[in-house]
Amino acid sequence: MKMATQEQFDRALRDLIWNIVEIRAQLEEIDKSWAGLIGISEPQWLMLMAIDELDHGSGVSGIAVANKLGFHPAFITTQTKKLEQLEFLIRATSPDDARFLQISLTSKVRTEIAKLSDKRQAVNSTILNGLDEESLAYLNKRLNAIAKNSRLASQKLSLGLL
Repeated sequence: MKMATQEQFDRALRDLIWNIVEIRAQLEEIDKSWAGLIGISEPQWLMLMAIDELDHGSGVSGIAVANKLGFHPAFITTQTKKLEQLEFLIRATSPDDARFLQISLTSKVRTEIAKLSDKRQAVNSTILNGLDEESLAYLNKRLNAIAKNSRLASQKLSLGLL
């Protein structure tokens, strides 16, 4: 197996970073489209998707949503109030600690999201065209490692350790 030179490695890394930037930009546009179809903003759409992902039946905390999305908890609080006014969310006091709220999706927004399911499936199929389940699992494993290492590098850089 041929060893890559530092220059080849650097080029491959730059290509990876620019591909991720492009993918992120396209996914943001897609999320804006989904959000617009139900009359909310892209960050609100992402919050709904995070709540749907994290809620295992008893609601999810605003902190968990903030951590999942990398948003400030205060932003989550203001936006969940707006989404509650639209009857997209239910905010209930946590049975474990009355100081915290558990957030869950309403049947109204679940219905709205379900109406988009065929289009979302078509978009996902287009995005993943040419990838089988094994390839996708491999890619996700590698991207998870890069995400973890990126968080570590960011922390080290902010602490002046790099």
